[in-house]
Amino acid sequence: MKIGCSSSSSSPLLAVVSCSGSSDLKTSGSLGSRILPASQRSSPLDKLLRCKTMSSNHLRHVESMSLLPSGAGKISQLNAVVLGESIASEENDLVFPSKEFSSQALVSSPQQYMEMHKRSMEDPAGFWSDIASEFFWKQKWGDRVVSENLDVRKGPIHIEWFKGGITNICYNCLDRNVEAGLGDKTAMFWEGNERDVDASLTYSQLLQQVCQLANYLKDVGVKKGDAVVIYLPMLMELPIAMLACARIGAVHSVVFAGFSADSLAQRIIDCKPKLILTCNAVKRGPKTINLKAIVDAALDISSKDGVSVDVCLTYDNSSATTREDTKWQNGRDVWWQDVVPKYPTSCEVEWVDAEDPLFLLYTSGSTGKPKGVLHTTGGYMVYTATTFKYAFDYKSTDVYWCTADCGWITGHSYVTYGPMLNGATVVVFEGTPNYPDSGRCWEIVDKFKVSIFYTAPTLVRSLMRDDDKFVTNHSRKSLRVLGSVGEPINPSAWRWFFNLVGDSRCPISDTWWQTETGGFMITPLPGAWPQKPGSATFPFFGVQPVVVDEKGNEIEGECSGYLCVKGSWPGAFRTLFGDHERYETTYFKPFAGYYFSGDGCSRDKDGYYWLTGRVDDVINVSGHRIGTAEVESALASHPQCAEAAVVGVEHEVKGQGIYAFVTLVEGVPYSEELRKSLVLMVRNQIGAFAAPDRIHWAPGLPKTRSGKIMRRILRKIASRQLEELGDISTLADPSVVDQLIALADV
Repeated sequence: MKIGCSSSSSSPLLAVVSCSGSSDLKTSGSLGSRILPASQRSSPLDKLLRCKTMSSNHLRHVESMSLLPSGAGKISQLNAVVLGESIASEENDLVFPSKEFSSQALVSSPQQYMEMHKRSMEDPAGFWSDIASEFFWKQKWGDRVVSENLDVRKGPIHIEWFKGGITNICYNCLDRNVEAGLGDKTAMFWEGNERDVDASLTYSQLLQQVCQLANYLKDVGVKKGDAVVIYLPMLMELPIAMLACARIGAVHSVVFAGFSADSLAQRIIDCKPKLILTCNAVKRGPKTINLKAIVDAALDISSKDGVSVDVCLTYDNSSATTREDTKWQNGRDVWWQDVVPKYPTSCEVEWVDAEDPLFLLYTSGSTGKPKGVLHTTGGYMVYTATTFKYAFDYKSTDVYWCTADCGWITGHSYVTYGPMLNGATVVVFEGTPNYPDSGRCWEIVDKFKVSIFYTAPTLVRSLMRDDDKFVTNHSRKSLRVLGSVGEPINPSAWRWFFNLVGDSRCPISDTWWQTETGGFMITPLPGAWPQKPGSATFPFFGVQPVVVDEKGNEIEGECSGYLCVKGSWPGAFRTLFGDHERYETTYFKPFAGYYFSGDGCSRDKDGYYWLTGRVDDVINVSGHRIGTAEVESALASHPQCAEAAVVGVEHEVKGQGIYAFVTLVEGVPYSEELRKSLVLMVRNQIGAFAAPDRIHWAPGLPKTRSGKIMRRILRKIASRQLEELGDISTLADPSVVDQLIALADV
């Protein structure tokens, strides 16, 4: 059942043009190619994106969002801004790519995007088969490109792409590129924790090192289908280990080297690996982390649960500690450098079916038990390569840097597999972005001539706190495309990133996707669409997002609700390891017939999507459902607010109240006047019902070492449930918790 709002015959782009006005269009060059002819305005996507009149009846379950999309600010008019010519300064700016950028882009106009997306929807088998054929397959897939059932009412959920196709993702990442003449091209630049500690590998050298490790793994008994746990920091050995596992058909499970021994043990117990790879220690800024000691403790825990690991291959990271200071268990522990370099530099490929497992990656769940997300080989390979290529407008001359750790899905898809499937040059950084100072990122950008820079809003907001000179002291002229990942980026952070870091000339690929999706789902294509600060814009090829109400009814046009996806896409995960029932219950039973993302979403009158955060981060205040991201964005737009995190607390009158933790710009003192000013900012941007009941000053926020805010801890502090804080050992700075508790009554 679909719920429709009153429709307009205009295409979304025509709506943009009419709002912008002719004078704006003159500054952005000829836009004739960007306006869809009438014959193409009836496509499925055009229908999806059509401007429609708001109907408050259809927004009864998200009344707080009925006036404006989350994070968007008021979009009463749209001003065309040309990249490289004007400054994006207001939420209602519509930021066009420059004519020069678009003319050289892989997707250069809305019309081209619409045509490609239309084909991907109407002929998914043909669309994805054409792309898949660009890769090497030992044997082509059968007649049926895709087989799927996403409706629990029709039987078990299943998704298969390219079933029967025989390939190997490592071969396509490395051998294929070497055979194409890219053997001498730099595959990886590595930057150590300390300045001037660096290294690099060409594609030929990388292939040789991957083969040596793959041969070692086979020699110690690792076979196709066996699990291997990788607990490594951002050394080159981390992607090497992933590729070596893939080469021999082993299933890698990368665990972020910031998780505690208990968390690591939980993952070991779940997948029962043949071997674990780690290093003795790593330097993060000035701090030394003894990773081998954490592994030892985890292996002790897992052995008591009946799961023993026979081999612990340990890389000697001599810049962090010495062999002499590393605890050792003879018979189990092996130094990487003592054995791996002795193996041959060529290794036979284990050919696998497209639906054979590639990796396990554990992600958080509402029950507290991590979910082992399982991705298979063929569809993931095709999808990550394609999303990387188009979302970043990748060119063979680009140098690409994603700041994510390979312990997360971003590091899998967009540090290792996606870039290397395209033969890209990748920067891998061991250290932290603000060590030894906040200019380190831009120092690295200049050093390696980085042209595509992909990072998280958390890092952007963190760097915003410091003096702009840390950015402007560096050239950054090599930058061409910027990217954002991990959470909705608030408009003020978007504009700082665009205006200052990118010199108002670099489009921002503000990507929405998940561990479960494998690759980008909603993302700008830099040369195709005008952007709105804070919006993920439109769906990628093959993706059909829908916004539904709490009953699962689709809402068309301008609306807010729950984000679901119709139909499968090649990069979709296939199950939760060992728990297919939980897979179905979590993702497919909430709204039968759809994949449920767990995220809230607004779609504005021009068809742009605005992510509002997890639905469990929605606060119900006097019947108004308010996305925490919406309030956080409003607070962060205050010039003296560096970062904000919002949680809900019980309220005897409202049901829930809004409790905001606010980090101020460096040097700004706490004051009652500032507290009132912050509350007023929210009242002005969203409405009186959204005003925080409490502003809690926060010198810092409790974050994991990957930068994720631990809202569980904030909720406990806000509710004064201090005895229930739980494990805080995985935080980058556990002392932040004590500081927040001390400031609870300030």
